[in-house]
Amino acid sequence: MPTPNSLEGLIEKAERYLNAEQIQQIQAAFEFGALAHAGQTRKAGGAYIWHPVAVAEILAEIQLDHESLIAAILHDVIEDTPYTKQDIIDRFGERVAEMIDGVTKLGKLAFDTPQEAQAENFRKMMLAMSRDIRVILIKLADRLHNMRTLGVMRPDKQRRIARETLDIYAPIAARLGINSFRIELEDLGFRAMYPLRFSALEKAVKKARGNRKEVVEQITEALQTRLKQEGFKAEVIGREKHLFSLYKKMRKKRLSFEEVLDIFAFRVIVETVDDCYRALGLVHSLYKPLPGKFKDYIAIPKPNGYQSLHTLLFGPYGVHIEVQIRSEVMHKVSEHGIAAHWHYKEANANESNPSPVDVRAQEWVRNLLEIQQSAGNSLDFLENVKIDLFPDVIYVFTPQGEIITLPKNATAVDFAYAVHTNLGHACVGCRIDRQLVPLRSVLESGQTVEIIKSKEIQPNPTWLNFVTTAKARSQIRHFLKNQHSQSATDLGQRLLTKAMRIHNMAYSGLSEELIAKLVQDLNLENWDQLLEEIGLGQRMAGLVSKQIHDNLLGKDDHIISEKGQHQPLAISGTEGLVVNYAQCCHPIPGDEIIGFISTGKGLVIHRHDCKNVKHFQNQPDKWLDVDWDPNSQELFAVEIQVETKNQRGALALIASEIANTKTDIERVRSEDKDETYSVMNFVILVRNRDHLNELLRHLRRIPIIEKAQRVFT
Repeated sequence: MPTPNSLEGLIEKAERYLNAEQIQQIQAAFEFGALAHAGQTRKAGGAYIWHPVAVAEILAEIQLDHESLIAAILHDVIEDTPYTKQDIIDRFGERVAEMIDGVTKLGKLAFDTPQEAQAENFRKMMLAMSRDIRVILIKLADRLHNMRTLGVMRPDKQRRIARETLDIYAPIAARLGINSFRIELEDLGFRAMYPLRFSALEKAVKKARGNRKEVVEQITEALQTRLKQEGFKAEVIGREKHLFSLYKKMRKKRLSFEEVLDIFAFRVIVETVDDCYRALGLVHSLYKPLPGKFKDYIAIPKPNGYQSLHTLLFGPYGVHIEVQIRSEVMHKVSEHGIAAHWHYKEANANESNPSPVDVRAQEWVRNLLEIQQSAGNSLDFLENVKIDLFPDVIYVFTPQGEIITLPKNATAVDFAYAVHTNLGHACVGCRIDRQLVPLRSVLESGQTVEIIKSKEIQPNPTWLNFVTTAKARSQIRHFLKNQHSQSATDLGQRLLTKAMRIHNMAYSGLSEELIAKLVQDLNLENWDQLLEEIGLGQRMAGLVSKQIHDNLLGKDDHIISEKGQHQPLAISGTEGLVVNYAQCCHPIPGDEIIGFISTGKGLVIHRHDCKNVKHFQNQPDKWLDVDWDPNSQELFAVEIQVETKNQRGALALIASEIANTKTDIERVRSEDKDETYSVMNFVILVRNRDHLNELLRHLRRIPIIEKAQRVFT
């Protein structure tokens, strides 16, 4: 078994900021972990215990608390050894055990696919992170050490792990502001994912470094001299962009390697926030700034809490100089992010003044919880989190002046959901800088956005075609899923009520005892599940009705209703998402119609003379007599065809005439019939056949129109 002397590297780093008692606990964790992992080895060679020790050492470099280091040393104990969570609690306390449990995979559960297993493990880890942010810090350190030793894996496995790192873990490190982790994860992932590209870019950078060194030294000296003359205590660092950053910039902007390296990057670290702005003035007096290339991330921090002043300058020899100016505290946060300021419930902790990075991290965690609650499954959750880990952001304002951070290309609907879920559900319009615009309008930084809401509005499925944020997408899907379920339940009740009339039974007379027995016999969770399955066509109302009738035979409490088995089901157009109107024949009130129960879709309404109805003749048990509700005021889609003379502005004229009859156009298709005539097909929204006939008569009176008629299949 390894000896405590092997802890030298970890202990040396930990002693810089932890007390003697905490160091002893870390040594005890090492001894326990070494015993638990005895006999286990890594693919890279050596005893397994060296992996968790290396993970702890990575965390010690960013000065994480002693509980985190203990959890890091023991993070694989529950998963890979006979010891249990209770064993950890008994020796090291519940908080350490909860962190270890958070990073432990769900290895004992069966999943249909590896993707589903990965997604569920990720979901479990995110939920644990919502209780204690240190869980994700341990996982990031674990992934970082695994990436450092990835070379022993098969090439295909290297690429899979590298892709996962670039897609999920590096963006999470960026989102939490842990720049040191992000840079190394990205470069290691880049090397494993694209080894040839990495090698070529690495060689090119080394070759160009010699030519650039002199210029970098000269600019660094000029900046330091200017700042020193004005009495600034400042550190100036000439820096290189890391390889993955160069690669992304070359791909995104389609630049050659030489064009990317035209920019020389420098970092100026001063003492205070006030010094940052004063230093900016001095830098601009030394080199002229490029117009429009200044960004103030101190006044408006990035979503991960990052703060700095960024400016692009015209330097000597015609080169561009990128300068970042920040305070010492900002620099520490930019390197270690949430780990630099996260406070724990210890006697010496001061939680009264959370830093910007704390606030941003907590906001992100709360957002993750909302996404998790509305996600359909783990795969949906994982995809939504990927969407949420956006690299480019915009800053917009509420009418009250509050700053809302959104991803690039976000729309007014994304903004509404970012402010509050209920505002998103009820948004009907939007004003950008006091101008009325469509909800799908893409927002830009600096705009003031006001959402117009209505109690009668609900989320529209078409919003999913243009929203970009994970929160908006997940909340819309969650609402529509619930609405679909409720619509199916309501339709199921109507179908069962109608079917029961055939047996002279009334739905309202069903006893709680009978309902409970049916739910048990059919192995369902509740009565609403049965109604939902009937509404979705997964169970036939007639068979359920017969089962109810058979259960009541010979009983005194036989439930009798008025005879009404031949009354058709009334369709009003307000039934929700589980009553669909066939696109082949576009039925509208006034047409003779028939209903067809389609598994998973609910009730599909066709015209009685639709040619597709004949396909259902061999399934009479799925037919349903339906009729229009005479009081319906809803709008229904119908297709018309207009044959018109070819002339400029014909489409605009016809569309205008349709609008004059207070009829909405849903879509239009136009094609030339010959040199003289064109054929235009319009899908329009009408109340009934009378409305349609009035429109057609109006169109036929237009001189350029030769023919206007409804389209039948």
